[in-house]
Amino acid sequence: MTPTRPLPDLAEQYLLDPQVIYLNHGSFGAVPRPVFEAYQRWQRELEANPVEFLGRRAPDLLADARQKLGAFINASGDDLAFVPNVTYGMNIVARALPLEEGDEILSTDHEYGAIDRAWRFKCKKTGARVVRQPVSLPVIDPQQAVEQIWGGVNERTKVISLSHITSPTALILPVEEICRRASEAGILTVIDGAHAPGQLDLDMQAIGADFYCGNCHKWLSSARGAGFLFARPDRQHLLEPLVVGHGWRSEDPGPSPFLDNFNWSGTIDPAAYLSVPAAIEYWQENDWPAVRSTCHRLLAECEERILALSGLPPISPAAMWVQMRLVLLPGRADTYRPGLEENRIVVPLGEQRGHTGIRISVQAYNSPSDLDRLVDVLGAAAS
Repeated sequence: MTPTRPLPDLAEQYLLDPQVIYLNHGSFGAVPRPVFEAYQRWQRELEANPVEFLGRRAPDLLADARQKLGAFINASGDDLAFVPNVTYGMNIVARALPLEEGDEILSTDHEYGAIDRAWRFKCKKTGARVVRQPVSLPVIDPQQAVEQIWGGVNERTKVISLSHITSPTALILPVEEICRRASEAGILTVIDGAHAPGQLDLDMQAIGADFYCGNCHKWLSSARGAGFLFARPDRQHLLEPLVVGHGWRSEDPGPSPFLDNFNWSGTIDPAAYLSVPAAIEYWQENDWPAVRSTCHRLLAECEERILALSGLPPISPAAMWVQMRLVLLPGRADTYRPGLEENRIVVPLGEQRGHTGIRISVQAYNSPSDLDRLVDVLGAAAS
């Protein structure tokens, strides 16, 4: 028997349409009410006196928000820059790194399309090339993924660019081991952590990446438009701003060129960035490790029921995912779309490795009945 909803108080904190079964938190997140209210308070304060807020208060407010984010991910706030999203941050790194004709950027065939395009754009300008190393499914264990990825390294490899949690397949890749090997080999590492903050306990020092970009507006549930770029202090000199603003070579320089270049590039509404401490506080007050454990358990039970219908295998062990999971389905995606749309179930569906794949996200607002309905719809379509 399916258990009762484990998180009723938290479910009421979200502003989602109750008529929609929202199983796609991974795409754009959803903001809990206390965080959304903090976001709106910052916007109202800005509107009350824009010159005072943006011209005088914002630098210190943003510095405080960076310090709080840094404490959350074990990094100095001075090594962080707020960016609108991971795609933006990864573009900063890709555009700036010194690459030449014949150099290689090692990636995988599980990467987010926008990041793949950012590297291809860089290669068009420089003559370097992207190597999309296959990571086969099912993945038996993390070490298998390490060896498959590392199998693409050669003397031309200058950069390794990986997702911490892959977008199309929702796998946790073993980035710590890859970063350790890369450091020993003199290869730069750039990690796309779009889905990691909030799903994983992040430690920038332990991960060891040269550059790490994360989104706070997905699983950490800040207001949208809040991401970060972490750069190791000894790598910051490699980066250049995408947008040159007053901070570049300023006559009144701040603590570092990195902060000058990236923390003020023109007039913006910084409320999303300033909502990040509220999101961290909400996460801590509500014992989010326990929340995500419950969500993982609900999703694991759902996957087991779907695979019982299809007879297909899971794509990885349970230790390689948290609250987002790709589950394979028999037949074509078009078979399932009408039932999902009719039942107002919002969930990504598409072709993956020769199968139809459905990427299910479970967050605090989801109930067992949401997953029951999904299984019923998929079962009816597959029969």
